Amino acid sequence: MKEPATLDVTIVDGYVDEPAHFGVPPYISTYPRFAAGAAVDAGVPPERVTYHTIDELREDRAKWRDVVEADLLVYVGGMTVPGKYVGGTPAEPDEVKELAWNAEGTSVMGGPVRFGVGEANEGASETERQNLDYDFLAGADIEAAVYDLVHGGLEGFEDRYRDNAELDRWAAKGAFIIEQHPDHPDYLICEMETSRGCPYRCSFCTEPMYGDPDFRTPDAVVSEVDALATHGARHFRLGRQADILAYGGDGEAPNPEALRELYGGIRNAVPDLGTLHLDNMNPVTITEYPEKSREGIRIIAEHNTPGDTAAFGLESADPLVQEENNLLVTAEECLEAVRVVNEEGGWRPGEEPEARSASGSGTESRVRGPSVDPNADRLPKLLPGINLVHGLMGERRETFEHNKQFLQDVYDEGLMLRRINIRQVMAFEGTEMAETGADIAHDHKKLFKQYKREVREEIDNPMLQRVAPPGTVLPNVYLEYHQDGKTFGRQLGTYALLVGIPGERELGRTVDVAVTDHGFRSVSGVPYPLDVNSASMDELRMLPGVGKQRAGNIVVDRPYDSVAEFDDGGGGIDLEKFCDADSTGRAD
Repeated sequence: MKEPATLDVTIVDGYVDEPAHFGVPPYISTYPRFAAGAAVDAGVPPERVTYHTIDELREDRAKWRDVVEADLLVYVGGMTVPGKYVGGTPAEPDEVKELAWNAEGTSVMGGPVRFGVGEANEGASETERQNLDYDFLAGADIEAAVYDLVHGGLEGFEDRYRDNAELDRWAAKGAFIIEQHPDHPDYLICEMETSRGCPYRCSFCTEPMYGDPDFRTPDAVVSEVDALATHGARHFRLGRQADILAYGGDGEAPNPEALRELYGGIRNAVPDLGTLHLDNMNPVTITEYPEKSREGIRIIAEHNTPGDTAAFGLESADPLVQEENNLLVTAEECLEAVRVVNEEGGWRPGEEPEARSASGSGTESRVRGPSVDPNADRLPKLLPGINLVHGLMGERRETFEHNKQFLQDVYDEGLMLRRINIRQVMAFEGTEMAETGADIAHDHKKLFKQYKREVREEIDNPMLQRVAPPGTVLPNVYLEYHQDGKTFGRQLGTYALLVGIPGERELGRTVDVAVTDHGFRSVSGVPYPLDVNSASMDELRMLPGVGKQRAGNIVVDRPYDSVAEFDDGGGGIDLEKFCDADSTGRAD
């Protein structure tokens, strides 16, 4: 028996992406935090718990010593909803094996990797359960496995799920681990669990494998937020749940008062928070419980930070695919849910309630959306996103047309979507898609690529112009990398826009950016407020209506005493969107 107080524990984060859980930088998932808390609760001193991301180990081989010499190596990772990532690269299966091969102590692996491993982290793929040469694979909760392993002298454990009492202890005791994340403190967002599991059984989804929803209390979540804030966290996402609207209820019907207690408690615990976003919202909840859903969405929009996204799992607008895969809403029902979120959350900070008073008796005077003003200068508070999965049972050529028509209907109605996520299915053992596998996805690969390109060009680009028109200010864009003479960065938050700024600027700091142009899923911009007397040619030519020749004229005619002077002599360019009135940089 090894005494817990003498153990060295190393946690390696290979990153996770699940239907209702995300942990690729700048996010840190719940898994490493809860595992660290479980180890401490079992008797390991916090100073003997080490945390590394897989990217750290790639970049610095010296840190592998912590893997080699640990008494207990804990690997957490797994991708069941693969995507494209900027902030980090999830561990590939061969890298996960290498960790086990190098570990001289006991090794245990857990997280969504337990559902299966493919040849690579990508869609249109099949998986199988493997232990990847670890001593133990946690078939249930990795944090429960860590606690039982440590408590039992590293001799073994029985697979089990933790209860909420254990979770509340481990969440608080493991908050310290975020200080070891390379993005801590300024560019780290903590994924928060309000519940897990799902009452519905869509054919491809792994979330039902956690059972029906089991909600944490508002006090428990707020206490964890408070603990994380004590260790420097200021950015939070309520992403670990299948449906935020169902929080605190019976698993299906909304409980607005629980949402008010949750969101209000977080705001009181961290008054200076930088980000408060969410992820999943089930459109079937809105269609089944419209009034309570509206109330819940209003509460969220009153407390969150701008640019928030409620991801809707439409998955397919094709009635045949919906029927064969137990999908929950029709295209018409999902469109109504999109309307509701636009109306209750699609307003922008600074808009006057009187200008958009609620319909009905006239006694209410709250702000209403959707706000599609081309002169808007902030992102909407809360918009829906749409998830579409391809390769499902029953998919046919017409499926692609159904999906495109749905998206076009949303746009034509003047509504907004913050994000459209299109992917091909991954098939996991234990789901109904396991037998079909990736066969349909492979057969439709060519159709899928063409359709995805058409959606990006015909829907994504004009939709992004509606959501973030020129002049929209994106505060605190964190600069991440250089490419082709530009600097790229993102705000912290759910599905943050990728922003390209001219010139190679110092990385690892934040700047405010005003949007000037739009790609399919990204925007170009200039620093805000722009100083016209010191702005570079590249910055000036990015302003709408300027171009290369006029940028040259602007530079020749500098300096300007005021923005108004520039406007008068510059052919009517609306610089007020991009510059403060006094942002000429001239001394009196």
